[in-house]
Amino acid sequence: MPPPNLPRRTRVYQNHHLDSTRWDRIDRRVGDIIITTPYKCGTTWTQTIVLHLIFQDLQPRELGEFSPWVDFRPPPIDDLVAKLAAQIHRRCLKSHLPADGTAFDAKAQYLVIGRDPRDVYMSFWNHYSNYTDMALKQLAEGENLVGAPLPPCDGDVRQGFRDWISRGWFAWENEGYPFWGNMAHIRSWWAYRNLPNIRFVHYNDLLADTAAQIAGIAAYLNISCTDEMCRDIADAVSFKSMRRAAEQVPTGNEAVFKDGARTFINKGTNGRWKGVLSEENLMLYDQVAARELPPDCRAWLEGRAAAV
Repeated sequence: MPPPNLPRRTRVYQNHHLDSTRWDRIDRRVGDIIITTPYKCGTTWTQTIVLHLIFQDLQPRELGEFSPWVDFRPPPIDDLVAKLAAQIHRRCLKSHLPADGTAFDAKAQYLVIGRDPRDVYMSFWNHYSNYTDMALKQLAEGENLVGAPLPPCDGDVRQGFRDWISRGWFAWENEGYPFWGNMAHIRSWWAYRNLPNIRFVHYNDLLADTAAQIAGIAAYLNISCTDEMCRDIADAVSFKSMRRAAEQVPTGNEAVFKDGARTFINKGTNGRWKGVLSEENLMLYDQVAARELPPDCRAWLEGRAAAV
């Protein structure tokens, strides 16, 4: 059991997407990089940056092969264990688990990516409302489904927000339905933000100066990266480049989302909630954010405070 000043696993997260127990099958290595984010906060973006840093090149790579989402329930766990055991490079693993669902590893380095929850919702809504029937079927099948299947999206963006901001899928969460908590995730890691092996990065900062953020991530991971290479990686992970790569590298997104990679890599912009969410939606957001987030965490997420 980790010391009390380190994250401790106290809950099991299992639903249509998640199975936190899968991490128990993964052998840990010194230097593992774990990108743990609320969904739709720049996870794919950060994974791609880290892989470019690890391999010191600009080659697009299929994330399911090189940076798999460990706690994603449907893929057979035995296949994932074998895949990760065979990797000889420094590993980059994806997780959407909050700190209280994570088997924290002091030998690993964690990247936590944050984004304004209202922007998260708009990206989430694009994702959720564009699931194909095949994707919903796959999520309802496979290993260890606990609880109900993911309900299909009803298409009402404002009612969807009311549900997302005021209902939890898990009994101990109060928002995030029908996935899992967004604020709960970032809040859980915020308490440990001063640990030397946890680094917070804001989506807005990645947008504003990608090369500078890449340099900061490289330094944190103890990976050498020249200013020129940081700029080259920034070009390689621009929105246009990411979308082009997603359309060129087979990922299976064409079976998961209507319009495939163009849906998954959608807009990459902020503020799309303005004029879409109602005044009632935004009042509800204010109430929930005040309740669920520490004031300094909320200010950081909403871009009203300097980076941690």
